[in-house]
Amino acid sequence: MSQPRVPHREAPPITCDEPDSFPWQVFHERHPVLIRRILEAVPYGQAERQAFAALLRESRQDQVAPLSPEAPDFDLWQVWGKEQFGRSWQQQRFLWAESYFYRRLLQAGGYFADGGWRGVDLFAPFKHAELDAPAFTADLTALDHQHALAEGEREQSLLMTAVWGNLADLGFTIAGKGPEETGALAADESDRLWPLLDGGLVTVVADNSGRELLADLALVDHLLAGGRAGEVSLLLKPQPYYISDATPRDVLDCLDRMTAAAGAAAGIGGRLRQALRDDRLRMRTHPFACAPLGYRDMPADLREEFAASALTIMKGDLNYRRLADDRLWPPTTPFAEVTAYFPGPVAALRTVKSDVVTGLDAETAAELDAADPSWRVSGTHAVIQVATPRDRE
Repeated sequence: MSQPRVPHREAPPITCDEPDSFPWQVFHERHPVLIRRILEAVPYGQAERQAFAALLRESRQDQVAPLSPEAPDFDLWQVWGKEQFGRSWQQQRFLWAESYFYRRLLQAGGYFADGGWRGVDLFAPFKHAELDAPAFTADLTALDHQHALAEGEREQSLLMTAVWGNLADLGFTIAGKGPEETGALAADESDRLWPLLDGGLVTVVADNSGRELLADLALVDHLLAGGRAGEVSLLLKPQPYYISDATPRDVLDCLDRMTAAAGAAAGIGGRLRQALRDDRLRMRTHPFACAPLGYRDMPADLREEFAASALTIMKGDLNYRRLADDRLWPPTTPFAEVTAYFPGPVAALRTVKSDVVTGLDAETAAELDAADPSWRVSGTHAVIQVATPRDRE
């Protein structure tokens, strides 16, 4: 058997050390806003508030400090950070530094410590506000319209809603971006996605809670109810992460909101609840879901699940960054080559909100760069990309 193709050369990793770059802006502009919003929303005491301030100073000026040996994930981070601790934050790869920053946010908020803040989701006020917002109510009502569409049109509408739902990511909106309108697809391989769904296992790697999760759950319901999938494994974060990333608690909160509504939303929510009872829908968490690493470094048990799936659907920008190892690939580098290590068919449904992009044709890449050099981080474009083992031969 021939070996999978791999990119002809490794692209440079995205790092934090270039002033005014997107990673630099995240650490110097977005993170201070985020911490201010957290402290406005959650009544943390002085010890926690001081810990947040110290983390912000460290992440902009000092060396990366390791976790305390008492941390429940100390051993994991000793492996994940063995070459990073003691170096400046600016020297780090962006994927690693941003992931560790969010892990340290939980520490600053007392999430793992004994005491009153143990297990408290510091992002919960933002998540709950989104569930109660008029936009979420409008999305619930929009499911009635989708339900009335003809089968093929409804299927494509659900897929597109899942793609663009990532634009409602709370980290993006906190940074001042708004999900008022969707843009255009820079790559669309949706015609390759549907034939891969053969009634077997589909793994959906979730991204954000709230409006995006609602869109994802509507798509999952369609896959199960229409026989596209016999079972769905929904891979979620085991703990709060990246502001709005979905945990099992967020799924249950979203289902509660759906079943309390009227019309199609209530029907979808009820069917998904029953699917959970019947084990046709399984919520799954894994420590690697919060790892600062690309999927190239996934552990064996996760690799086995992806290999057993008829299709793995990777949602959102962060999962795309992890698929592509968060490197500055030339945008025409084939998606199948960048994901050659992946053990089974994979589809990426992503609103583009960071620098890494692959799989574009040369004309599209040139037109986008000429029209707006910031298009990679503005959320104005999205991709649907598919790769299978056959593509990598």
